[in-house]
Amino acid sequence: MITTPSDALATLLAHPAAAALAPSLRDALRATGDDPGAVGGVDPLPVRLATLDALARLDADGDSVAAAILYALPSVHERLGAGFDKAHPAVAALLDGQRAAGQVWALHAEHRGKAGSEGLRRLLLAIVRDMRVVPILLARQLARMRHADLFDDAQRRELAELTRDIHAPLANRLGIWQLKWELEDLAFRYLEPDTYKRIARLLDEKRTMRERYIDQVKRTLAEAMAAQGVRAEVAGRPKHIYSIWKKMQRKDVPIGELYDLRAVRVLVDDVAACYAALGVVHATWAPVPSEFDDYIARPKRNDYRSLHTAVVGPEGKTLEVQIRTFDMHRQAELGVAAHWKYKEGSGGGADAAFERKIAWMRKLIEAGADGEAALAGELGTELVEDRVYVLTPKGEVIDLPSGATPLDFAYHVHTEVGHRCRGAKVDGRIVPLDHRLRSGDRVEIMTAKTGEPRRDWLVAANGFLASARSREKVRNWFHKLDRARNETAGKELLDKELRRLGVLGADLAPARERFNFDSDGELYVHVALGDLGPHQVGRVLLEHERAATAPPPSAGTGGHGALPTPGSRKPPRKASDFTVEGVGNLLVQLARCCQPLPGEPIAGYLTRGRGVSVHRPDCAAYQRLAVSQPQRVLPVEWGRLGGGYEVDVEVLALDRKWLLKEVTNAIAQGNAHVASIHSEFERNAAQVRIRMRLRVADYGQLSTLLGKLSALPGVEHAHRH
Repeated sequence: MITTPSDALATLLAHPAAAALAPSLRDALRATGDDPGAVGGVDPLPVRLATLDALARLDADGDSVAAAILYALPSVHERLGAGFDKAHPAVAALLDGQRAAGQVWALHAEHRGKAGSEGLRRLLLAIVRDMRVVPILLARQLARMRHADLFDDAQRRELAELTRDIHAPLANRLGIWQLKWELEDLAFRYLEPDTYKRIARLLDEKRTMRERYIDQVKRTLAEAMAAQGVRAEVAGRPKHIYSIWKKMQRKDVPIGELYDLRAVRVLVDDVAACYAALGVVHATWAPVPSEFDDYIARPKRNDYRSLHTAVVGPEGKTLEVQIRTFDMHRQAELGVAAHWKYKEGSGGGADAAFERKIAWMRKLIEAGADGEAALAGELGTELVEDRVYVLTPKGEVIDLPSGATPLDFAYHVHTEVGHRCRGAKVDGRIVPLDHRLRSGDRVEIMTAKTGEPRRDWLVAANGFLASARSREKVRNWFHKLDRARNETAGKELLDKELRRLGVLGADLAPARERFNFDSDGELYVHVALGDLGPHQVGRVLLEHERAATAPPPSAGTGGHGALPTPGSRKPPRKASDFTVEGVGNLLVQLARCCQPLPGEPIAGYLTRGRGVSVHRPDCAAYQRLAVSQPQRVLPVEWGRLGGGYEVDVEVLALDRKWLLKEVTNAIAQGNAHVASIHSEFERNAAQVRIRMRLRVADYGQLSTLLGKLSALPGVEHAHRH
């Protein structure tokens, strides 16, 4: 019985789970003394105690127990002050994760689960950085469901819907079966009370007969195992009402025809004994055809491993048998929680296999189980590992590739919304269309009544679109235009770029030859459709110009800053021209299909007998190869192809205050270096001409920098001099 305010905290500290608390944590909590706010908290005391019960079952560490207690008693955390968070940063991070999860609960409540349950689960996992937060959330939700009678009808239903949509699927994804089954059954009990009671009644009516039957099976199987020298522990397997109902729905059969109403579990020492036990089971009773699953040879995505078989047991009744090792059983019960004493970022103590396990856990929860095939296809198309999860103004969760912009968001919502997009707000603030979104951002798109996409959205260097799907929608729009319009638009885009680079009017023959076009018009069309970037053409022409003016090889190295010609078919590239992660001494060659140029994003594919083939990430051929054989994909970067090169740039702009500062800031932000700078006023005009010598790494950097300089207020032009 709780008699004083301090008893609430004392009761929690006396719980067996609190034994995991480090002495410093326990002393800090006890030091808060009599706290008038200790009785009041986010949950009634029975729920807090049940949360600690669940954490004890999951073998929670001291930081997790402390974070659960402090979250339940926010006034205690407030009294501890900022010094506690500095002294215990892991506990503070776990508290932050629990508070961040409140955003997801609020979205679910606001939309009654219609905001997309899978999206909400991914948003939760995106904003929670410490893996240990998730089992704490599951433990607290289980405690609330166990004591749902303490809440009113509306609260109970809201808790049950949240459990069904978020917590039970997460427990399943993480393989924490002992929580998954109970969460599912409790949610089902309150959401479908009549169906739940009907199935429970059918099970109860035959419980005595079924228990007697299972006892007979256990004795027979134990004797058979002993006779064959297999050390095994045989037990009945508990039945779960929700899983029974799901199988009835999926197989469209009455409850009496389900195989696993009568089930036993066999636990053995090692994998070899699993298959030996399987042989004993099949020798004792006839197996049911097509009812065998080997999850040891082919584990489930959440690393669940076991042998499942159905046999015709005594009295001709079907019987399910599960066979696994003791370690597999612990993993099946605890899932990733079996590893949760691991401290992420601890800097040691974990071997390589354990590191791989943690990496697997992260990939698992990010990828998800629902819509697995669709997600895998989408990831194969986007060729990205990370995702961002942003919100519509109505709170729906949108899943986008890392680096996505408001324009990507608009095209994800609807193609026409993307075409008519003219502006965007993130969390109520107007942002440019190339703004990079972060998980949790709420995005609002501003559209025109009529409109069409812009050509420069397709230029990768401009950064408007990160998604290949979005770029394809823009390309498709322009593909529908007639050839003459595309040719004219492509010529305008290319002329603008060549003017910046100072090669306007140059013969396009080197570019036509490099990209295998028969005419200038064909080249213009591909530029207009975004299949070829204008900066790529500019690079080829600049390379041709430099090669024509360079001294012969015998005179030196080819001139300051000379770059090897990208896309050259002979000889192949040396591995030293690239950085290939994890391998060395490999032949490296540029792919003919997409011909990447220095400065562009690239990816490697390990071919059979021809070394590493280097592609652009958006190359269709590479995407097909990466999806079919992802194990051959290698991270590749451009190597140090010299120390960059110097180029003269001229800027003509209206004379105004801070002009020179803005110009130099743009250069610095573009990671270029100023070798010299000179400015002079134009006669009879309020203009200033700025001439600079810049050192840049490659032509892509120069093109991007010229574009940024041209966009400064009052700048008439910025081009290579």
